[in-house]
Amino acid sequence: MLNVSKFAWLKDYRELEYEIAYLDLNLERTKTELKRWVQGDLAKVKLTSESQGSKVEDIIEQIEWELAHKMNNLFNIKKLVKSFEGLEHRILIGKYIDHKTLEQVAEELGYSAQYIYNKHAQIRRMVSFAENYTVKSSHNITLS
Repeated sequence: MLNVSKFAWLKDYRELEYEIAYLDLNLERTKTELKRWVQGDLAKVKLTSESQGSKVEDIIEQIEWELAHKMNNLFNIKKLVKSFEGLEHRILIGKYIDHKTLEQVAEELGYSAQYIYNKHAQIRRMVSFAENYTVKSSHNITLS
């Protein structure tokens, strides 16, 4: 039987990936805004200490700090899960961390592609069921 809680790392990993992607985008947009204030159409605007333009460099620093910490967390999760054993973990690591196709994972692990597809679908159903069960269970709390 598949123990779904042992795959909690996957949810954390994927959330971190999305957060990092968003922070990367936000960092690029903020750097573009800084260029506008320094050498672009806003360069001639006088800034006060309270104006948004004067805080752009601080915002960039904050984003870079947060991005670095999230990237460290992502690295630590990768390092941890690469040490996990078992076919289910190998499939998830190949698919979601190494970004391989299920066919590539199957070939690497020495299984047929169809077997890996079925196993991956089984894992996804189990994880989805556990997440839905947890959400529904938390809504059924009664106070006495």
